Amino acid sequence: MTGASGFIGAAAVAALVARGAGPRLRVLARGPVPEWMTNAGVAVWPGDLTGPDSLAGFCEQTDTLVHLASRIGGDALLCTEVNETGTANLLAEARRAGTTRVLYLSTCAVYRDGEHRGARESVRGPGEPGDGLVTDPVSATSTTRLAAERLVRAAGGAVLRPHLVLGPGDRHVVPALAGLLRAVPAWAAGGSARTSIVSVTDLAAAIAALALAEDFPSGEVFHVADPRPVVMRDLLTAVCDLLDLPTPLVDLSLTEHRARVRAAAPGVTDHQWSLATRDHWYDTDRIWTRTGVTPAPFRQRLAEARAWYRGEPTTDRVA
Repeated sequence: MTGASGFIGAAAVAALVARGAGPRLRVLARGPVPEWMTNAGVAVWPGDLTGPDSLAGFCEQTDTLVHLASRIGGDALLCTEVNETGTANLLAEARRAGTTRVLYLSTCAVYRDGEHRGARESVRGPGEPGDGLVTDPVSATSTTRLAAERLVRAAGGAVLRPHLVLGPGDRHVVPALAGLLRAVPAWAAGGSARTSIVSVTDLAAAIAALALAEDFPSGEVFHVADPRPVVMRDLLTAVCDLLDLPTPLVDLSLTEHRARVRAAAPGVTDHQWSLATRDHWYDTDRIWTRTGVTPAPFRQRLAEARAWYRGEPTTDRVA
């Protein structure tokens, strides 16, 4: 596995350990991993996606490669080096070692931004015929993750696309929503937009189930989110309750809300604002049918992550 020390990777390791796979798990790491992982029998392989020589032997006697590492943010060159070239390096080692099952973690941000309402998985690029969403990302992060997706699928691997991921370790979603509420404490069009979210716990459970499945879904792409889209007003209210923020009393049109966000938080891009104010929800039935995992309600998962989001002391993960 790659990415084991990250937000989603650590949760995936815990899910695999809970299924008894700890002693069979080897993780690629540039530095130390949490003690609970090694205590569970997880083997650590010192290496780096951008250093092909360090990968030599990593996939030996491995039937499934779970690739969860990605560069999030930074310039295009760095994203390309890690997400695209690093994935190519990893797949070359997998091919040399005869590892045929590859599971890659991508993102729904590979789609062209717009109103997304219950769409199924799509791999259609700009100008390509067919129905459904178009893969046409706007950021360097998502562009290079889409490139990595294509490499994985060409090698017969499977791809997971979550949208918003919440839970212990989240440094992007809830902090960004809280920042938006502090900058502009108002609803956008009543907060009526719907979105797809998944807890890191449920995402990790799906990753573990596919990694250990006898029937691996070669070449397939899966959306991964709670099958029940969440109304943004409900999500933002839950964030306010979680962080003791005042619930908005003002309702603004989308146009006025965007103008106020530009003035109060000029660093928020059109795409980031769109994610909080327009529909972005996806058909996710296939992943839960395939894995047998039942996601918990989002408020339950947020409550479980209360200490993390409030910066309170937490116990180390117990595998």
